[in-house]
Amino acid sequence: MSDSSGLSINGPETLRGSVAFLLVALCITGYGAFDYVQQSDSIRDSVEIEATITEVGVESVSGSSSSTSVSYEPRVRFTYEYRGESHTGTNLFPADIPPNYDTRSAAQAAVQEYETGQTVTAHVDPEEPGNAFLKKETSTAPLIAVGIGVVLTLLGSAATLKQYRSG
Repeated sequence: MSDSSGLSINGPETLRGSVAFLLVALCITGYGAFDYVQQSDSIRDSVEIEATITEVGVESVSGSSSSTSVSYEPRVRFTYEYRGESHTGTNLFPADIPPNYDTRSAAQAAVQEYETGQTVTAHVDPEEPGNAFLKKETSTAPLIAVGIGVVLTLLGSAATLKQYRSG
């Protein structure tokens, strides 16, 4: 069974489609791994600064257009100065991939300690002064991306091998 995109329930129908799927899967895996290493480096190299919270909230994030699932992302906006320059930050964690929560209350719990106007300790990597973050801990979101990427890589490898053998 296939549609006009050339994909079927059994996977891509061509070797080119299989290879493309595999490359996308490898990119997802690589980006997740890169983001996890980058956040670990940011935590290790960061210095403490004072920041002022300007906004706190929770945003609902819809799944894909074919999905009805909704997840929730905690949002915090803060201002800070580093080496004489003013910056605005939005990162709760140092990862580029933000964590999502299944319930609004779980997302609210992640930001419950912050209030608008509050002065807090933030952390900034001197190499990236525009990317400060509030929580000096790693997020599991990049590891989830790695896990998804690995599963997709295995599926893409199997599909590519199958197409190669049949072609």
